[in-house]
Amino acid sequence: MTDLPEGVERRTFDGQRRLATRGEPVYGEPTDEGWRLWDAGRSKLAAMVESGLDVGLDGGETVLYLGAASGTTASHVADFVGPTYAVEFAPRPVRDLVGVAEGRRNLVPLLKDARKPASYAHVVEADVDAIVQDVATRGQARVAVENRRFLRDDGRLLAAIKARSEDVTRDPEDVFEDALDDLRESYEVLATERLEPYHDDHLGVVARPK
Repeated sequence: MTDLPEGVERRTFDGQRRLATRGEPVYGEPTDEGWRLWDAGRSKLAAMVESGLDVGLDGGETVLYLGAASGTTASHVADFVGPTYAVEFAPRPVRDLVGVAEGRRNLVPLLKDARKPASYAHVVEADVDAIVQDVATRGQARVAVENRRFLRDDGRLLAAIKARSEDVTRDPEDVFEDALDDLRESYEVLATERLEPYHDDHLGVVARPK
């Protein structure tokens, strides 16, 4: 079993050992003595961990989170890493994200488009340790390539590729292969894993800059 980052544990919820982070609850998730359930069915990054991928996080890292939405996963990430820059382009989820950040000083919400990294380059510090990407748009690999500028040379890209966001008519495996080919422009792909049963037609990808 993959080692868990410092600040992430397995706790018992409803009789099952599940991932958990220590922090204030955000969205009504079950808690246990200060630990909150990190549900792999609601979080692509948690699904990557549950699927056995080594996400390369030890705790305390600086993270750029692309596609933060209302902050469900970003809040868990901020529980165990350091500065967390959370990019989301839709105003409504960002309002929720701002509320989540009120209880987490290391979480920085950014109402920006992950496809336009120049628009937040003046805020995000250089040489982040990891990019966590969960964006529902065409050209997901291109988003990762464009945001490579922020990642330190020995950092990690942790991406969930959504086949249906690219093309609902094609076989997901073909979509994944094309996305991986595009990623290899700027990254060395270290490991991949399908994220079923947690998320249908998703591929978890761990990569590092070339």
